[in-house]
Amino acid sequence: MMGGQTPILVLKEGTTREKGKGAQGNNIAAAKAVADAVRSTLGPRGMDKMLVDSMGDAVITNDGVTILKEIDIEHPAAKMLVEVAKTQDEECGDGTTTAVIIAGELLKKSEDLLDQNIHSTIISSGFRMAAKKAREIMEKVAEPVNIKDKRTLRFIASTAMISKSVSASRELMAEVAVDAVTRIAEERDDGYYADKDNIQVVKKQGGSITDTKMIAGIIVDKEPVHPGMPKKVEKAKIALIDSAFEVKKTEVDAKIQITDPTQLQAFLAEEENMLKNMVSTVKKANATVLFCQKGIDDLAQHYLAKEGIYAVRRVKKSDMEKLAKATGGTIVTKLADLTKSDLGTAALVEEKKVADDEMTFVTGCRNPKAVSVLIRGGTEHVVDEIERSLEDAIGVVRVAIEDGKMIAGGGATAAEIALRLRDYASTIGGREQIAIEAFASAMEVVPRTLAENAGLDPIDTLIELRKAHAKGKKTAGINVYTDKVVDMRKENVIEPLRVGLQAVSSATDAAVMILRIDDVIASKSTGGGPPMPPGGPGGMGGMGGMDEY
Repeated sequence: MMGGQTPILVLKEGTTREKGKGAQGNNIAAAKAVADAVRSTLGPRGMDKMLVDSMGDAVITNDGVTILKEIDIEHPAAKMLVEVAKTQDEECGDGTTTAVIIAGELLKKSEDLLDQNIHSTIISSGFRMAAKKAREIMEKVAEPVNIKDKRTLRFIASTAMISKSVSASRELMAEVAVDAVTRIAEERDDGYYADKDNIQVVKKQGGSITDTKMIAGIIVDKEPVHPGMPKKVEKAKIALIDSAFEVKKTEVDAKIQITDPTQLQAFLAEEENMLKNMVSTVKKANATVLFCQKGIDDLAQHYLAKEGIYAVRRVKKSDMEKLAKATGGTIVTKLADLTKSDLGTAALVEEKKVADDEMTFVTGCRNPKAVSVLIRGGTEHVVDEIERSLEDAIGVVRVAIEDGKMIAGGGATAAEIALRLRDYASTIGGREQIAIEAFASAMEVVPRTLAENAGLDPIDTLIELRKAHAKGKKTAGINVYTDKVVDMRKENVIEPLRVGLQAVSSATDAAVMILRIDDVIASKSTGGGPPMPPGGPGGMGGMGGMDEY
């Protein structure tokens, strides 16, 4: 407002604005609240969360990204930490909780630096330098792993599942994950590539976790279309058709005029003949099994059953693609073009009843490039959590095969980074040095949280860990069961290098972005409710009961 002039309203009425330290403090508090929400799930002694939505449906999980996706978070700075978890999950499949708590700890440390009047751009610059150095340190301590070393890959999968509720059966689950990924991995010029979309996961309630198995083939959630068809076909020759076994309608509006009863009979006979020809095309190609993406006419079903062909209709497009990869067949769009060379093969195609559903199992495929995993478990919640755990295991095995590098878990790598960064900070000088030291301390949140969740003394444990690393034991980490600092490599607690690299990168990016915000301008809510609180944990809508953070 200029001297004596009327005030000029730049922002809309109801807009809240917070500037400077207040805005930074609120954003940091909201982000820390998110990190604290998942902190207790880290490690073998981590606990699970039960998330209940407005409809009363519950999700019970230990998976960081699932927890953060299910919580209805409203605060914009807190949402950035959810993005960190999502990115980590997409890139690596594991390490979501680690990435979020590192981001939360970086912000906690930066709050102390801001109180010492160190500018946020200097803190950001120091954090970026530290993150770059941390990545270099991880690359140096990484060890090679390859697709043929299935034993090590199983340990990597096992480490990803050690904190989950399936940990009692993790050896079996690790074997399933490694089998599935190694079968679908394709060799490229620059190494291996594994697309996890080629692993079909089918969940069926009932049985126990130990009934979960990998199938060298595909499970199609459909039954044969006609009761007269065989229930089992050995040495199957499989036709994959993407067109309907029905009499075609014309593209344009057309009217057929019949003036004589014999014409009607001829018309119906021709319709029947067309369907008969379609079936004979399949028979001529020597196909014994037919998967059709579209519909199969009742009359065509009858002819197929008569020929002893096992037929399934309305198969999903994604299942058709997986069937093509598993059986070596080609999806044919024009039925008339079907030849013997288009057929896929499988040792057995059979109808099986799993729980209450009739399903078609295509098994015994030679060198399949798509496989299925059938998950069984006592209750729906158990089956869902097994699926999440298995996806994490598949994710880590996939990135380990693709990158060919692994690092020690159990807080070992984080402790090594902290030690080396402190040495590196002293060579930098200037105020950035303080930020790099703060980053080093933030990395220790991983071993500290592992110790806290296991009921150990975090300070004593950290001192022991620092001592071991100072003596050059690069892979020393915490055994939460024995309360001892041991060699994680010998304990076979290992994870892919990409999990660590991505966690540090995402956490640093999020922390720096939140730190650099000094002005929050929040528009009035359009939903008719009160305007969104500008900051603080109270702004985390939908986190019911988590406001105490």
